[in-house]
Amino acid sequence: MIRYAKLLAELLRLSWRLHPLPTAGLLALRLATVPTTPAMALALRAAVDGIVHRDPGTAAAGAAVAVIAYAVGMYLRSLADTLEVMIGDRIGTLHIRRHIEEHLARLDGLEHLERTDLLDRITVLRGAGWRLNHAPWQAVAAGCDALRLGLLLLLLAAVTPWLLLLLGFAAAPLWFDQRGQRSIVDAETRTAEAFRLQRHLFNLATAAAGGKELRVSGAGPEIARRQRQAWEAAVDGRFRARLRAAAWSVAGWTLYTAGFATGLVLLIDRTAHGQATAGDLVLAVTVAVTLRNAVQETLFAVSHTTSGRTVVEPLLWLRDYVATSRSTGRRTPPATLRAGITLDRVAFTYPGTGRPALDDFSCHLPAGAVVAVVGEYGSGKTTLVKLLTKLYPPDRGRIEVDGVDLADLATTEWRARISAAFQDFGRFHIPFGETVGIGDLTHLHDTGRITDAVHAADARPLVDRLPDGLDTQLGRQFDGVDLSEGQWQRTALARASMRTDPLLFVLDEPTASLDAPSEHHIFRRYLVRARELAARTGAITVIVSHRFSTVTGADHILVLHQGRLVERGTHDELLAAGGRYANLYNIQATAYRRPASDVPMM
Repeated sequence: MIRYAKLLAELLRLSWRLHPLPTAGLLALRLATVPTTPAMALALRAAVDGIVHRDPGTAAAGAAVAVIAYAVGMYLRSLADTLEVMIGDRIGTLHIRRHIEEHLARLDGLEHLERTDLLDRITVLRGAGWRLNHAPWQAVAAGCDALRLGLLLLLLAAVTPWLLLLLGFAAAPLWFDQRGQRSIVDAETRTAEAFRLQRHLFNLATAAAGGKELRVSGAGPEIARRQRQAWEAAVDGRFRARLRAAAWSVAGWTLYTAGFATGLVLLIDRTAHGQATAGDLVLAVTVAVTLRNAVQETLFAVSHTTSGRTVVEPLLWLRDYVATSRSTGRRTPPATLRAGITLDRVAFTYPGTGRPALDDFSCHLPAGAVVAVVGEYGSGKTTLVKLLTKLYPPDRGRIEVDGVDLADLATTEWRARISAAFQDFGRFHIPFGETVGIGDLTHLHDTGRITDAVHAADARPLVDRLPDGLDTQLGRQFDGVDLSEGQWQRTALARASMRTDPLLFVLDEPTASLDAPSEHHIFRRYLVRARELAARTGAITVIVSHRFSTVTGADHILVLHQGRLVERGTHDELLAAGGRYANLYNIQATAYRRPASDVPMM
């Protein structure tokens, strides 16, 4: 709770720093509304007593003040609400959302994108900037409402101290509502996964990428059914939580109504026996009725402040997660690799899974070498790449770069010396030149460097066919050009060629979407590039592939099976050994050589 209050205070300071005049104005308006309701109640008492005592001047003045107090209170509250929305739009949407995005961008690894429990919290934060900025102002409103509530109670005490018992009854709705709000907060977190699934299925059904397959297969209605099912499950969970909250609220207000009725009977009796004036009776009734509204407004503000915890708590978690998950390495990578990269008994298990993705993995990748990593699907090839690029730290063992623990190297600086093309490459719907240039942001608009990278990826014919060359907008949803899967992959390969001095060059299934002639041509080009990089910086090139024909020219071949290194050597050495590599290689070679007549017909 203390951290929650500190964050609310921090958000208020942010509002003050960015927009001091509107913030000061909103605080002043909220405070100015506090005395309007008590002033109206006192004025009504004066008006009634003036009528009873046949004092037209007092009656008229009291009525006038009551009307003015009511009108000013309404006007000030309306103005304050409008100003709060304006500040919320400016700060919540722009600054706080950017704050969330910057924290997410500072995360070094991928765990928050591959664990559902972490994704649930990030889902709650999505688009939560306005709600986060709204939370501290609701706290301010709750404080002002509580202050007005205190003044009203003082007026009741002036009539008879017994009416202060209404305070206990007034607290009942607050306490019961807190119970209900907790169930709502829990439900929002609990149903975040269902909302993520619903959004995923909706995007799947409305995106062009899967449109052909869904229509040909006739799976569209099934996707729509599952999307609707996920939506109903999420909404149903939150609806039941709100029903429970409503039941708690009804119970609280029932208690308050009972207390109010008892107090009203007591006051009528005192007035009948001459122990209170008619004005006191009107004052007490007005305050008691207003007290209900004040309690309700306080309750509303407290509820919104509490519901703000739905997004505040994930933000506090995100801050802690960023602080604890960021690498503590500070050392600078070497300018040139001398010895290479050594993995010593490395083990890694993905969070939430029981089977190690890599287990007791030891090998040395010599500086300047071209290293191929092969194995069946799920053997740990991509996991090895993730560890080398510091997307995950190993659970056990060490990875050393020229004798320095990889964990001691600054993550940003190490990644600045890596070039990589991954099998799940990005499709950036921006101008073609920029989608290549972001491979090295320091040369984002360097046409010469981009052109060289395009040439390295054998993508020059692709650029020549684009209507505006490097300036062509990609993505049909932005009135641009759509690329085929193979063309997107060439773009990713070009992006991986932007850096000219990497220490580690990773090609993770880089040609899976290309035809065989293009694949062969690309690999020849990249073997030449690997030798150039080796001569320049001692760079190690790691090629991950399930096509054994593409790795025969590698200096070293690592054969993985169920997360373990089972064989290593050159292509000829591994064939001569007659082990797993030779068996898998011969299976693929036989499949390629087999004539069509040998393929069994169904």
